[in-house]
Amino acid sequence: MIQVVLPAHLRTLAGIEGALSLEVAGPATQRSVLDAVETSYPMLCGTIRDRGTRRRRAFVRYFACGQDVSHDLEDALLPDAVAQGREPFLVVGAIAGG
Repeated sequence: MIQVVLPAHLRTLAGIEGALSLEVAGPATQRSVLDAVETSYPMLCGTIRDRGTRRRRAFVRYFACGQDVSHDLEDALLPDAVAQGREPFLVVGAIAGG
């Protein structure tokens, strides 16, 4: 089971509390994890990734084991600690301003 932590507004939209625990088909990658999130919680489609291109939305970042993996290839393997559920995959809303 992979643990996924979403920002508060997405947890509210999905009607969940705390982290998600998801079964992921195949290797644990950004794509497979986010596909599992969107399959289990279809109301989140288009909120984390663009519906058409399936690319990460601006101002959304992904973290695994304390590292920003937002710009890694979508099919790159996530760290073993994430794949084994010991560490969460974090989806974080970035803040911009000046």
